[in-house]
Amino acid sequence: MQATLPDSRDSKPLRFADISPAGQASLLDMTHNRLVYSISIIPFVGMPFLYWKHYLDQNAWGLLVWTLSYFIAVVAVRLQQRQYRRDRASLDPLAAVAKWLPVIQRMALLHGAGLAALVIVVAGRVPFEYALTLYMTLASIMAANATHQSPVFSAFRRFFAAGWGGCTLLTPWVFPEHWFLTLPLCLSYVLSIYRHSSIAHRFFLQQIKLEEDSAKLAENYRLAKIEAEAALRAKNQFLTTASHDLRQPVHAMGFLIESISRRNRDLLLGPALQDLRQSVQSVTQMFNSLLDLSRIESGAQPVNLQTVALDPLMNDVATLFREEARSRQIDLRVRLSGGRALVTADAMLLRQSMINLMQNALRYTQQGGVLMAARRRSACWQFEVWDTGVGIAEDDQQRIYSPFFRPEHAWRIDNAGHGLGLAVVARCADLMGASQGLSSREGRGSRFWLRLSAAAPSPERWAMAADQAVAPVEQAAVLSGRCLVIDDEPQVRNAWQALLNSWGVETACAASANDALALLDAGFAPHAIFCDQRLRSGESGFELLQALLECCPDAAGAMISGEFNSPALAQAEQEGYLVLHKPLDPEALYALLSRLLPPADKDHS
Repeated sequence: MQATLPDSRDSKPLRFADISPAGQASLLDMTHNRLVYSISIIPFVGMPFLYWKHYLDQNAWGLLVWTLSYFIAVVAVRLQQRQYRRDRASLDPLAAVAKWLPVIQRMALLHGAGLAALVIVVAGRVPFEYALTLYMTLASIMAANATHQSPVFSAFRRFFAAGWGGCTLLTPWVFPEHWFLTLPLCLSYVLSIYRHSSIAHRFFLQQIKLEEDSAKLAENYRLAKIEAEAALRAKNQFLTTASHDLRQPVHAMGFLIESISRRNRDLLLGPALQDLRQSVQSVTQMFNSLLDLSRIESGAQPVNLQTVALDPLMNDVATLFREEARSRQIDLRVRLSGGRALVTADAMLLRQSMINLMQNALRYTQQGGVLMAARRRSACWQFEVWDTGVGIAEDDQQRIYSPFFRPEHAWRIDNAGHGLGLAVVARCADLMGASQGLSSREGRGSRFWLRLSAAAPSPERWAMAADQAVAPVEQAAVLSGRCLVIDDEPQVRNAWQALLNSWGVETACAASANDALALLDAGFAPHAIFCDQRLRSGESGFELLQALLECCPDAAGAMISGEFNSPALAQAEQEGYLVLHKPLDPEALYALLSRLLPPADKDHS
C-alpha cells in the first residue's frame, strides 16, 4: 500500500474519529501539554497588569484575586498532569482517550472563561491604553493556542469561544468610546484565527494518518522480509538437503562416462559420449553455481580475508581447464606475475571467481584462445581473463552480472548455461571488497577482470609465492599407484573403480570403516585415500579419514562430499585437509592424482 495525503477534491476531509486510538492519544498528548503550559504562564502574565493598575492608583483587589486563582489552577493542573501521565502509561490508547478527552475539553473551556474573566475585572475601570494592551496580550495567547491546541479541535473551540468570544462580547463595555472600531477588529480576528486553527488541525490529522500509514508500510515490509528470509532459508535448506542425493548419481555418471570414453574403441560412439560428458558438466556447473549463489545470498559464506598469491591459484585453475581447451583446440595461456602478485582476498571466493570466469570464457569461445593474466594496477593487482569469443553487446553489458541473464546470442552458441556464473563472480567480489568489470566488443571477444588490493609485500611472502608458482601438470596417458575409496553408495564405488582402473590406478573400495580397516589389515597400502563425509553407518567420514591417515602416514587424503555447509567439512578445511565436492570433475581428479600418486618408476607396489 502507498501512504498519501487526503485529497480534498476527491475524498472527504479527515476527522478526529478517523484516526486510530493510538493516533488520537498522541493528539491528546499535544493538546493537554499545551493547556498545562498555557495555564502555567497566565499568572506571570497577570502580574505586570496588576502592577500597572496599582501604579494608576486604582483598586487592584479584583485583579489580585484573579491572579491568585490562576496560581491555584497551576497547582491543580500540575497534579492532574501526573495522573494523566500515569494513565497514559497504564491504559490502552482507547481507554485513555475515553477518560481524558472530556477532561481536556472542560479544562479548555474553563481556561478560556478564566481569560474572559480578566476582561470583566478591568472593563470600564482602566484607561484605553491599558485595555488595548490587555486585548493585544490576550490575542497573542489565543494565536499561540490556535496552533498548539488545534490537534484536538473540539478543545480549542471551547477555549476560543469562551475566551475570545467573551472578549468580543465585552468590547463595547471595555472600549465605550472606540467600540465601533475595535469590535470589527475582534470579529475579523475570530474568523482568521478559527480558520488558521482549522487548517492546523487538518495538518495534524494528516501527519498522524501519514505516520500510521508509514508504520503499516514498515510493518508490512518487516513481515514480507521475514517471509522472504524464511523462504530463502527453506530454499537453502532444500538445496543443502537435496544436493547430496542429487549429486550422487551425477558424480557416478561423470566417472562412468570418463571410464567408458577411455575404453571405447567404437568411433561412432565418440560424439554421443562427448555430448553425454558435456551434459553432465552442465549439470555439475548448475549445481555449483546454484549452491554458491545460495550460500552467498543467505550470508552462510564466511569471508576470510588474508594474503593470497595469485600465481598458484592461476596455475591450479589453468590445470582444471587445460584438457578441455586442448580438446577443443583453444589456445589456453597463462601470464603469471613471477610470484609478485600478492592480494588481500578470500582464497576460496577468489578461486571460485576465477573458475567461473574461465568457464564463461571457454564456453563462448569457439576458436582462438583464452588468456589469464595478473597485472599491476597502482595499489592493486588485477586478475584478467581475455577471450576471442562472441563478445557482449553494449546494451547487455550492464545486465550480464544479473542472475539467470544470458545474452540472446549466447543461447545460439551454448544452451547449457544458466546465467549464474557471472552473478556468483559479482557477489564474491562484493564480499571481498573487490571491484570487477568487463570490456567487450560483439564478435571480437571480451575481457573480464577482478581488481583486488595488493597485500603488503615482504621477502617471506614473495619467497612463499615463488615456491608455490609451479608449472601446471600435464596429463599423461596413464597413472600408477594405489587408491583407497570409502563411499556407502554402490554405484559411486563402482564408478570410482571403473574410472581409476582406466587410468591405471590400483583401486580398493570400502563402504564403511570396518571394510576400510580390513583392507589395510590385508596388506593394501594406499598412496591416496578419498573418504565420503556422510556414511550410512552413522560414522563420521572425517574421523575415519584421520584414523586411516594415522595408519598410513605416507598417504595423502581428501574428503569427498555433496554437502557444503557441514561443520565437519569446515573443521577439515580449517585443519588443512583437502575437501572436494561432488560431482567431482574427472579432469580435476586426474590433475590431483598426478600430484598425489608416485610416477610409474617410483611405485612401491
